[in-house]
Order: sequence, then C-alpha cells, then structure tokens
Amino acid sequence: MIIAGEASGDLHAGKIISATKQKNADVHFYGIGGDNMRAAGAEVMVDSKEMAVVGLIEIWAHRKVIFGALNQMRDLITQAPPDLLILVDYPEFNLRLAKHAKQHGVKVLFYISPQIWAWRQYRVKKIKRLVDMMAVVFPFETEFYTKHDVPVKFVGHPLVNEVTPSKEKAVLLEEFELDSSKPVIGLLPGSRRSEIKRLIGIIFESARLTRSQIADTQFILPLADSLDESELTEVLEKYADLNVKVINNRAYDVIACCDVVLTVSGTVTLEIALLKTPMIIINKVAWLTYVIVSRMLKIKHIGLCNIVADKRIAPELIQHDATPEKISALLVDIVNNPDLREKMANELAEIEAMLGSEGGIENMAGLTLDMLK
Repeated sequence: MIIAGEASGDLHAGKIISATKQKNADVHFYGIGGDNMRAAGAEVMVDSKEMAVVGLIEIWAHRKVIFGALNQMRDLITQAPPDLLILVDYPEFNLRLAKHAKQHGVKVLFYISPQIWAWRQYRVKKIKRLVDMMAVVFPFETEFYTKHDVPVKFVGHPLVNEVTPSKEKAVLLEEFELDSSKPVIGLLPGSRRSEIKRLIGIIFESARLTRSQIADTQFILPLADSLDESELTEVLEKYADLNVKVINNRAYDVIACCDVVLTVSGTVTLEIALLKTPMIIINKVAWLTYVIVSRMLKIKHIGLCNIVADKRIAPELIQHDATPEKISALLVDIVNNPDLREKMANELAEIEAMLGSEGGIENMAGLTLDMLK
C-alpha cells in the first residue's frame, strides 16, 4: 500500500512504483494518489486531488473527505494487511494510518520526512514508535533522526538531476510566444486548491501593480497537473489585461523562461532553485493556523531553498507581509537589477551540491524491495 495525499507526493510515488516494478514486476501497489500513480500501474482507491490542503483550519474544513479516506485505508489494512506500507510526505494523515498499520503488524516505510526539525519536534517520539524506516531526502535529517534512535536512511533528493527544461531558453520563449527583449515573470500559485483560493488574488494583484511600473512585463503561469484551467477562469477574466499565459504540465520549461518567479512556499522552491531562477516566496494561511504554527517554528526560513542553504537567498513575504504592494516592490527591484538576479542565481546554484548525489528514486526502490524481503 502506498499513500500520496497531494500532487508532489503523487509525482514521487509514481516514480517509486515505476522504479520498483523495473526491478521486480510482481510487486502490486495500491492506495491513495493521482494520475502519476495510475500511469505507473498502481490501483488508486482514493484520488488525492480533494485531499490536498494545508493548514490546521483548512484541514478541519475538509475533514469529511480526509477522514473518509483514512477510514477506507484502515479498513483495507484490517481486511488484508499489505506486506509494506509506504507513506509519502502528508504527515498528519500518514502518521494516523501508520498507527493502524503497526497495530496489524504491517511494516511502515516513510518517505520524505515531516519537517519536525522545523517545528513540533516532539513528534519524533511518535515516529520512533510507528515507523520502521525513515527515508530522508536532506543530508542534515540523518543526524536528527540518528540522535533520536529512529532507523533512517538518506536516499538522496528525487529532484536532483531530474529538474531540467526540455529545451533551450530561446526556443522555449519562442514556443510560448514571449518576447525575449522584455521581462518575463512566472506566477506559481501552487498545486493545492486551498492555496489557489487563498493566494491567487494576491498574486494577480501583485502582477497588475508590477505591470503599472514596468509596462512591458510579460506573465506566465504553469498549471499543476492536479488542477484544471477552469479553476482559474474567474481570476483570468478579472485580470484579462495582464494577458497571463497559462501553460499546462510544463513547470520546468516555464520557470526556465523567467527572469524572476513569484511562488508559494513548498518543494517548488527547490525546483526553482535547481533551475537557478531568482524567486520571491510568499505564504498566507488562516490566521489561527499562523498564530499556532509561528510559535512552534524552530527555523529562520520557510522556503526550502533557504532552509537547505541556511541563508535567505530568496526573499520571503509571509502572512501580513504578503501584500500586493510589498510583493510588487520586490518584483520590480529584481526585474530592474540584473546584478541582483545574477547574485541570486549564483547562490541558488550552490543548492544542488547540498542535496546529495543523483539516484534518489532508484535508492528508494531498492529500499522498498529490501523491506519487502
């Protein structure tokens, strides 16, 4: 059984399934995921699209869907326990399922650690009880789990050597009908519907303010495969004057075209960093979620690229600072300052070496088969 509760997890899970089946075609995968898991040959019992929410308040609002899926997976484990349960990120849900799995003697492999080194570190005690192996993607996580006597293996980050555009920048600009002599700004509103709802208005208003100061600015938006363009219809019509180009399922190509990207926080900041594209990171959650989480944070940054680098390479505008005025001011500054863009690109280039060697998915497939023995 494999559980991927959101788009990024589904992408990783699909690759794990494919790599594992190449080594042993007899392994059967089933669980929660999306199109990537289906394409890899998994039996998807619950589609993850409706489960991809972030924030304590937001999760509560979607509790019927989420707990319905959790109970369905619990029933499957009770009726016919799998040989191995692979949990991909999505910790609040997955640790609940891990508890049920352990009660039924099922081995648990957790891939992509909860960020307990960032906040709520006490959760490591629960992980020690419920997880047989923690497969981590950042080298510094190994030391954390070893210190707490949790079985851990650094498998390498799955994005290393995978985040590459399909063509040269000049070719992509022409293909997307963008003028290479004018600034290009990428708008990345996220892959979760809750993120879209919360941030899309701020992002587009920031774009409009930027256009008012740099008249020839071009905007492009890569649409995650977990979303449909119809979900953006209202905002695209409202801001039709911006002529935002929406490109489906080609995020790396879009990012590679940009002078700067305005993005939500999350794994995408690592993808942007590996493409060496300057970025501004924003985030905004329900106020109660922010009050609770901000008091628990043990880290100085929220952007994964900044966390890995252990310094503020990309500016972060969080909660009350994530206003169109402040965002636009930063966008204008970066667009108008080629030296600043070059400095950011050079610092981002250092992150790839920090993420370890290539082969993260292959290592994960090997670990999967080892735990099935």
